[in-house]
Amino acid sequence: MRLIVIAALAAALSTSHAQGYRAEVVVSDLERPTGILVEGQGIRQTLYITQIPTPGVPGSMGGTNSVIAVRYRTGDIQTLSMGEPEPVNIAAGQGRLFWTCKSAGVILGLTPGGSPMPVLTGLDDPSGIAVGPQGLFFTQVPTPGVGGMMGGMNTVDLYDGKAITTLSAGEPEPYDIAVAADGTAYWTCTTAGVILKRTPDGVKSVLLGNLSSPRGIAIDSRRGDLVFSELPTPGVPGSMGGMNRVLKYSLRSGELTVVNVGDPEPTDVTVATDGSIFWTCTSAGVVVRARRGH
Repeated sequence: MRLIVIAALAAALSTSHAQGYRAEVVVSDLERPTGILVEGQGIRQTLYITQIPTPGVPGSMGGTNSVIAVRYRTGDIQTLSMGEPEPVNIAAGQGRLFWTCKSAGVILGLTPGGSPMPVLTGLDDPSGIAVGPQGLFFTQVPTPGVGGMMGGMNTVDLYDGKAITTLSAGEPEPYDIAVAADGTAYWTCTTAGVILKRTPDGVKSVLLGNLSSPRGIAIDSRRGDLVFSELPTPGVPGSMGGMNRVLKYSLRSGELTVVNVGDPEPTDVTVATDGSIFWTCTSAGVVVRARRGH
């Protein structure tokens, strides 16, 4: 089945020129890749990826979940961490890598020596993560799909190195988060079909609405763009009726651009310094890159 999914994805991408973008598979044979982050430039470009083939199962019980680094130009793979029960999303800042481990309720970070160590513990299903000028931003989704008026306890939070502050509460499913250089936070609310925005002075608003299960989100600070994925039909490629998309939204002009359609499961997204957009396709076990005009 996995080979069929990959073949369907490759066929879809080979003909995909959504609004001037060309997409191609650049990393394959992964095990349910989920979170993704790109760092560096040119030959020094590295993709950091979380893999969750056994969600909720720690290494001590046979789990094979991992966090890896892929040297994009050479294809060399380095395992950074192995055995966490559910490493979902990943971010970088303050000279470190951080990722959420959802079922364990922790955020981990790599030490300068390369060992994963807990940064925060006792969390409620942490999901999205980003590093901003104020500290570590993250979402907690213990009651996915349940709004605050119905007893939901999901939150968007900030850890400044000393204390955790709740920035927003009551959304039904704040899955992933991105933070601009000025500290403005943006996050996807999957079941509500919206992207929300919170300025550093605390003003919260809906940035985009009427979306179809928005999931991963990243910010391209150089160009003033948000990139995000929609996942209404997880695991279903376009050739079989899937309606998943990757989109780009200009924070300057308000223009919405379709980057790709037809991917079976574009879970998380990241943007390189040259504007290339990468995303994980979880069910196909690949990473896809899209570039304009190529």
